[in-house]
Amino acid sequence: MFERLGRFVVYKRWWVIGAWLIAAAATVAFAPSLGDVTTSDQAEFLPSRYESIQATEIAQSAFGRTDGATATIVVKRADGGPLTEADQATVGKLAETISAAGIPKVTGAVTAPQAVSPNRLVQLVTVGLGDNPQDPTLTAAIADIRTASDPVLADTGLQRLVTGDIAMYADNEDAFNDALVIVGAATFILIIALLLIIYRSPLAALLPIVTVGVVTTVSTGLIATMAKLFGMDADPSIEIILTIVLYGVGTDYILFLLFRFRERLRAGDQVKPALVTSVHRVGEVIASAAGAIVIAFLALLLAVFGAFRSLGPALAIAVVIMGLAAVTLVPAVVSLTGTAVFWPSKSWKRTPKGTTFQRLGRFTGRRPVVVAVLSGGLMIGLAVGSLFMKTDYDQNAQLPSGTESAEGYEALQAGFPAGALAPTQIVFKADNGGRIDPASLTAAADKLRGVPGVGSIMPGPDGSPATVSPDGTVARVDLLLAGSPYSNEALDLAGGELRDVAHAAAPPGTQAYVGGLSSVFADIKDANDRDLRVIFPVAGLLIAVILALLLRSLVAPLYLIVAVVLGFFATLGATVIAFQGIGGRPGLSFTLPIILYLFVVAIGTDYNILMIARLREEARLGHDPRTAADLAVEHGGPSVAAAGLILAGTFASMLLAGIAFLMEMGFSVSVGILIAAFVMAMFLVPSVTALVGRRAWWPGHTDTGPPAPAEPDLALAGRPANE
Repeated sequence: MFERLGRFVVYKRWWVIGAWLIAAAATVAFAPSLGDVTTSDQAEFLPSRYESIQATEIAQSAFGRTDGATATIVVKRADGGPLTEADQATVGKLAETISAAGIPKVTGAVTAPQAVSPNRLVQLVTVGLGDNPQDPTLTAAIADIRTASDPVLADTGLQRLVTGDIAMYADNEDAFNDALVIVGAATFILIIALLLIIYRSPLAALLPIVTVGVVTTVSTGLIATMAKLFGMDADPSIEIILTIVLYGVGTDYILFLLFRFRERLRAGDQVKPALVTSVHRVGEVIASAAGAIVIAFLALLLAVFGAFRSLGPALAIAVVIMGLAAVTLVPAVVSLTGTAVFWPSKSWKRTPKGTTFQRLGRFTGRRPVVVAVLSGGLMIGLAVGSLFMKTDYDQNAQLPSGTESAEGYEALQAGFPAGALAPTQIVFKADNGGRIDPASLTAAADKLRGVPGVGSIMPGPDGSPATVSPDGTVARVDLLLAGSPYSNEALDLAGGELRDVAHAAAPPGTQAYVGGLSSVFADIKDANDRDLRVIFPVAGLLIAVILALLLRSLVAPLYLIVAVVLGFFATLGATVIAFQGIGGRPGLSFTLPIILYLFVVAIGTDYNILMIARLREEARLGHDPRTAADLAVEHGGPSVAAAGLILAGTFASMLLAGIAFLMEMGFSVSVGILIAAFVMAMFLVPSVTALVGRRAWWPGHTDTGPPAPAEPDLALAGRPANE
C-alpha cells in the first residue's frame, strides 16, 4: 500500500502539491475561524446533571442572568485608616461618575451602605459590564473605568483598585500575549536551528515550517467547520495546543522521512527510488504513530467535562491531516528538490563512522541488562514522586503578582471575606410550583452561616438574608466564603459539607442547590477525576491494539504500554518534585494530567513506535536480537533525539513566560518528552526487546532468515570485524 502511495506522490508530484494548495486556498476563502467556536466559560463544559449547573439554570430562570460581567472597585484610604462619612460620600460620587461617563460596555455602577466593610477599611463599587463575560472588548472598559475614577479621587486621600475576573484578565493579557510570542518564536528558532545543525541545509530546516503552515490552515478551517456543523464549543486553549501538536508531530514525521531518505541515498539509491522506499518503510510507521495519537485524542470523547471532550476530535483531525501531509506533500516537495534539500551539505553522500549513536547502540546491544536497569530504575525513581501529587484549582494564584487587580483582591480581604468577589449561591426551589415561606428562609440562612469556612451572608436588597423571586417559587442566599473561592478548601467545602447542610436545611417542600464559582469548580474536579479514570485505561488498550497491528505481535505491545505508563508517572513525579517539593506550591494545576496525556503519552508514543518498528525491521532482516537493538539505536536514535529536542525545547521556552501554570506546563512536558525520547525510546525499549529476544514478535515474525535483498543492510559496513 505505502509503496504504491510512494510511487504516486513521487511521480505525480505536481498533482499532489496542487491539491494541497487548492485545499489551503479553499479553507481560507470559505471556512470559519476557530475563534468563532471557542468559549472560556468553564460552566459551559459541564453537563446539566451537575448540581452547580442546575443551580445556575434555576437562578437564571427566576432572577435573570446572575453571572453577568462585572468589575469591582475597591476603595480604601491611602494611610490605611477607616473610611469617614465624607470618604463614603466620595465613593458614592465615584459610582455616579462611572455610571454617567458613557464608557462602552458599562451598564452602571452602584455602591451602598452594605458595601462598606464592617471595619470600615474598604468600600466596594460594583460596575456592571453587560451579560456576556466572554466579550473580549471588556478589557478596554477596565482601562476606561480606571481613567474615569482618578479625577474623582484626586486629593481625597483615597486609593482605588479595580479588580474582579475581567480586570485580572485585562491585567494579565499582555503577559499571556508575551507568552504566546515567546512560544511561537522559540518554536520557529529551535526548529530552524536544530535542523540546520542536523542537516546543515536551509531547505531541510524550512520544510517543517512550510508544511505545518499549510496543514494548520487546512486543519483549523476543517475543525471550525465541523464544530459549527455539530454545535460544539472549544476551549480558547485549543489554538495554542493545536499549534504545538502540529509542530510536534509534523516535525517528528518529517524527520522520520528525511532521515530514512538520507539513509537510502547513502546506500546508493537514486533520488526517486530512495523516496519511494522511504515512504514505503516510514509510511507504515507514520500511519501507526498517527493512528495511536488519534486513538488517544478520540478517547477524550469519553470525557464528561466538555473542555476535554472538545479537544479530542479537533486534535485528531489535525493529526490525520498532518500524517497525510507527511506521506504525500513532503515527499512530493522533496522529489522536486532532490538532493538539494540537503544543500549545501554533502554529508548525505557518506555514512559516518564512530558516531555517538553507533557507540550507544553497541553498548545497548552488548549490555542490555545494565541499560534496562538504569533506564527503568530512573523512571521508577521519578514515578515515586507522583504519589505525593496534589491538585490545585486556584487559577488566580497562578497569575503574576503585583498587578492592580491582584492588589485589589488582597485589599478587599482587609474588610470582607475572600469570597466576596465570587459569592456561593444557595438556591431553594419549591416543589410542584408551590411558594416558599420567606420566614422559613431565616432559619436556613442561620444554619448555612454556621458552616465552618463560611465568612458571612450577603444581604438582599431589603436587608434580609435571602432574595425571593417575584413569583415566590425560588429563593437565593448568597454566601461569602472565608477563604479564596478558588482554593482547594473552598472546592471541598462547596462540593461537600456545604451541600450536605444546604440539602438538610432546605425549608419543607423545597429542594436546595449549591451554585457559584466554587461549586462549579467542585463539579469540574469531580468530572476531571472521573475522566482520568476512564480515559487512560481505554486509550492504553486501544493504543496496544494499534501496536499489535503494526508489529503483528502480542508481546511487544505489552511492555511498550507499561513503558508509556511508567513514563507518564515519571513525568508527573518529576513535576511534583520540582514545583511542590522545591518550589513550595500547594499543588499542580488540575489540567496538568490531561496536558501530559496529550503531549507526553500521545505524542511521546511516536518515538516508541519509530524505535520498535526499526527493531522489528532489523530482526526481519536476519539480525539477532542484540544486534537488532544495536542497529535500531544507531539508525533510529538520531531522528528520535532530534524530534525530542525540538519538541522539548519548544515547551521549555514556557519557563520564560512568568505565569505559574505555563511554567508548570512547560517544565512538565519538556521533561516528559525528554524521558520519552532519551530514556524510554532510546534505551529502555531496545534493551528490553534485546532481552525478550525473538519472543517479542510472537506470534508473528519469531523466526529470522537471511537479509532481504530489496533492502540491503549496509549498517555494519566499515566496522571492525570483531564488532
